[in-house]
Amino acid sequence: MLLQVILEGIGLGVLLVLVCAIGIRKGAVGMVHLYSPEVQDRCVKLGLTTHAKIKRNALIFKVVCVPGYIAYVLACVYGINGARGFAAGFWQLLVILSVMNLIDRFLIDGYWVGHTSAWEIPGTEDLKPYITAKDKGKKWLFGTVGMAVIAAVLAGIMEVIVH
Repeated sequence: MLLQVILEGIGLGVLLVLVCAIGIRKGAVGMVHLYSPEVQDRCVKLGLTTHAKIKRNALIFKVVCVPGYIAYVLACVYGINGARGFAAGFWQLLVILSVMNLIDRFLIDGYWVGHTSAWEIPGTEDLKPYITAKDKGKKWLFGTVGMAVIAAVLAGIMEVIVH
């Protein structure tokens, strides 16, 4: 079962990579809502986008991706794996979300954003690294504590709904 849950986490990570690839398909400005306010402001100043477009893209990202990711993990854990009870749901949710978090931290942030030009926005190179040490710390904290909280909340909700 653990291997299956890890594979489901890899599947969620692949979905995240696909969302990112689609988001930057016409250039990294398409995902500038994920960058620091300084980079966003520079992009607006350079005429690459507007604050309204940034807010719109951020909203679309949240409205489409967050529910999609939640639906995916719930379908895996409760639909496919047949988890019942808080503990069974919690550990599976936590593993799936944690695997996705590791993919995000190492593959996306660490390699793709940090070591390729795919996420580079012309005219903002002086604002690199796009993900600062402080940002990385916040992402690691949210990725560990935050994913545990999300897993607990989802498992709690499902416990109430199922019973």
